[in-house]
Amino acid sequence: MDATTNPALTALERMIDRLHGRGRLRVWSLIITVFGDAVAPRGGQAPLTLLQDLMARLRVEPGAVRTAMSRLAADHWVLRERGGRNSFYRLADEGRHAFDLATRRIYAAAPPAWDGRWIVAVSPSAGDAADRTLRDEDMRSLGFVSTGPASWIRPHSETGDPAVGLPSGLLVVAGPALRIPEGVTRLWALDGVAAGYRALCSELTPLARALDGGADLSPLDAMAARILVNHGWRRLVLRDPGLPAALLPQDWPGEEARALVRHLYSALAHPSEAWLDVAGLPPQGRRDRFKARFGGI
Repeated sequence: MDATTNPALTALERMIDRLHGRGRLRVWSLIITVFGDAVAPRGGQAPLTLLQDLMARLRVEPGAVRTAMSRLAADHWVLRERGGRNSFYRLADEGRHAFDLATRRIYAAAPPAWDGRWIVAVSPSAGDAADRTLRDEDMRSLGFVSTGPASWIRPHSETGDPAVGLPSGLLVVAGPALRIPEGVTRLWALDGVAAGYRALCSELTPLARALDGGADLSPLDAMAARILVNHGWRRLVLRDPGLPAALLPQDWPGEEARALVRHLYSALAHPSEAWLDVAGLPPQGRRDRFKARFGGI
């Protein structure tokens, strides 16, 4: 069945069109999605040929895949090993901590719980402009927002030591706020993230309707669709500051997007995993963890 008669295949082809229509494709970022979503649960190592086969279905040339893998290896995200005439890549230990933190956010069932506490981090020295820019980027990646040239704040939604994982040299204070002014969430730039969630729902709805209507996809097509669904979600959720539900606007579209992604992921899981089986990846080490993604698929 081709795209003219299969609405699920039509939706997939349009998703691939949009992937390439957003400007220059960051192939390395797409491959990170593949590793986190499909390779990590199956031992964390994949042959280059498997990556090229999957990327080819997403209209990415083999040379672009090789270039992206070289960049990821140079940046210590993956390690390369030879096996006969093939190359194998596995996640490097250097990037594992950041990778694991991202994984928890991507597959979370809901916004983080919150007990009303906040974390405030202050640097004794503001530093020069380049230092401030780099430090702001590091802190934003951890969900903080800048409140001045050398201070940041975020809700404290994890258990354990709030200073763990923060850059060294910061004064870190955690506790409840004495007063929370109305509109405090305006500190975070939520409008762009909200627009992204709405656009993602619009993009994914045709595929969901097609699958709900009985259309199906081949194992490779299901794997390609799963990667696109997860990649779109991952790019947004890692930009999202991850505020608890109590601080989010009433019409926040993130949970509608999460529910749609979970629905599609559940529908695509079985055929896409069948493709990984045939492609030769080892079985999942902890299938219960895979099944628990998004709160249960």
